[in-house]
Amino acid sequence: MNTVAILARLEAKAGKEVELEAFLKSALPLAQAEPGTTLWFALKIGPSTFGLFDTFRDEAGRKAHLDGPIAAALMAKAG
Repeated sequence: MNTVAILARLEAKAGKEVELEAFLKSALPLAQAEPGTTLWFALKIGPSTFGLFDTFRDEAGRKAHLDGPIAAALMAKAG
């Protein structure tokens, strides 16, 4: 049973919409490889707005995800 989730909204920098969309598509295998991540959805909400919805069995799975490569890559590009 999932007990923890993350809902995040991402706004691409001007001119970086295609790059962010491609990154999110490429991140699916990384999320699937995380044993504590039970569901991972990337959404395109608008031309430059994206969303992530992830679920986890417990807080340890959520923390592992936030300490993992997807979050690190997003934070490296954040303004």
